Amino acid sequence: MTIVSVVLLGVIYPLLMTGIAQALFPRQANGSMISVNGKVVGSANIGQLWTKPQYFQGRPSAAGKGYDPTSTGGTNLGPTSKKLIAATKSTIAALEKKNPGAKGPPPIDLVTSSGSGIDPDITPEAAYWEAPRIAKARGMTLAAVDALVAQHEQARTLGFLGEPHVNVLELNLALDGIKPQ
Repeated sequence: MTIVSVVLLGVIYPLLMTGIAQALFPRQANGSMISVNGKVVGSANIGQLWTKPQYFQGRPSAAGKGYDPTSTGGTNLGPTSKKLIAATKSTIAALEKKNPGAKGPPPIDLVTSSGSGIDPDITPEAAYWEAPRIAKARGMTLAAVDALVAQHEQARTLGFLGEPHVNVLELNLALDGIKPQ
């Protein structure tokens, strides 16, 4: 029974699922890679660190040394943790300093890391909150940046699963006028 189980569940089933995934969803099965001029610039599923003021930034990362897909995970700090409270206050202060034209406090997804630490998306509210900084850094109108955010908003899956979101890599490529392949 052990040999049959190992062969069936350890070899045949994974090969069958891999074949089905490659046949039905080849882009997703291969990591949802985004290419520009034939060069892979990232994955639609893995966040990246964006530090320049002319780019939208994603959620903070707690994965390895930052956005490390081989070491995913959250901070595992509880809501009463002094370390988490200090880090949150520091992140809020840094965001407010970098975004003086933003209205109101930073949206929570720009302050806290996701459970995986590599979330590639932010809420539309977070993107609109960052938009004044982007517009100023690029010499664009706020309306033009807001329009670009609106074009990249993705609705809830099937109309009820998840939250509306914006993929930061795709939005930043659009800002640069680059059409991903």
